[in-house]
Amino acid sequence: MCRVKELEWEMGAKSRVEKLKNAMVCRSRMKVWMMRGMTSVLVWTCVVQLMALEETWGPRLLKGWPSCFSHSDLSSSLQLPPAPPKLVLPPKRVYKNNGYLMISCNGGLNQMRAAICDMVAIARFLNVTLIVPELDKASFWADPSEFQDIFDIDHFIASLRDEVRILKELPPRLKTRVGLGMFYSLPPVSWSNISYYLHQILPLVQKHKVVHLNKTDARLANNGLPLEIQKLRCRVNFNALRFTSQIEELGRRVVRILREKGPFLVLHLRYEMDMLAFSGCTHGCNDKEAEELTRMRYAYPWWKEKIIDSKVKRREGLCPLTPEETALILSALGIDRNVQIYIAAGQIYGEERRMATLAAAFPNLVSKMEEACFRY
Repeated sequence: MCRVKELEWEMGAKSRVEKLKNAMVCRSRMKVWMMRGMTSVLVWTCVVQLMALEETWGPRLLKGWPSCFSHSDLSSSLQLPPAPPKLVLPPKRVYKNNGYLMISCNGGLNQMRAAICDMVAIARFLNVTLIVPELDKASFWADPSEFQDIFDIDHFIASLRDEVRILKELPPRLKTRVGLGMFYSLPPVSWSNISYYLHQILPLVQKHKVVHLNKTDARLANNGLPLEIQKLRCRVNFNALRFTSQIEELGRRVVRILREKGPFLVLHLRYEMDMLAFSGCTHGCNDKEAEELTRMRYAYPWWKEKIIDSKVKRREGLCPLTPEETALILSALGIDRNVQIYIAAGQIYGEERRMATLAAAFPNLVSKMEEACFRY
């Protein structure tokens, strides 16, 4: 019996020793993992502190220390792209919205651009939300381009957010109303001052919620306006209306091609068919050409002036110079006949005959109408 009890005690002692050993092993492992964890936390804390220290003292302290490589070496070795410039947006203007203004521009790009400047200023002073303008697609050029095809639409909206709220399209509920014809549409009176819009257009917006101005060329006066309106017009024209990156790149390429061949002069002749038909300036045209231009003027009902005396227009100084007259003016100004002249205009009416005199006086002519700068 004593022997049995002794054996049992020895076995219990061994079991207790094993348990003690296992507990000590577990504790030691836990200590190791805790040490590793604390070491990692300490290392990362040091890294963060050093990064913060470099931002503050780097130019005077850390950047002067000897190092195996610098940030520039690392960037060049990794060929990292340059960081994009930070987009700094103006703060949003907070105001009570009186309604929504839709506009349809008409005319050529110059007329539409001027109209957009006017309509932004009008929207600002009426405290209304402006919908991104619709560009003219029914004019002589039949250009199907949308606003975003020509201008940087996101820049347009963001750059004016401190002046006027601009949306790409109407909210869904109002779009449904417009689809059902529940809005007011009209052409504003030409050359009106801001009081016309405050007293005539604003009440319509407040009543109908959505007003559509379907003609916008020359609808706001040029003179006698508050300085704030004139400043805003300029801001829209020279800052907010930025061409798309593709168009800007094309412009740079054209200028680069011209500069490679030395000095150049840009000339906008304004002698396209639609310009002559609209203005009625048919002097120098033969009977067939004059008849064709008159027919075109009558074909467009929104060109209100139909019966035009070309000689009276010319005496009043309201006609463009012909290419032949332009050649005389440039020669009188002492322009070098070998200078490169870039014709920044549409298709010249009667081009082959009209451009002969100008090309003889200044043989280095190029045109935007043909790819890679067509030469006359």
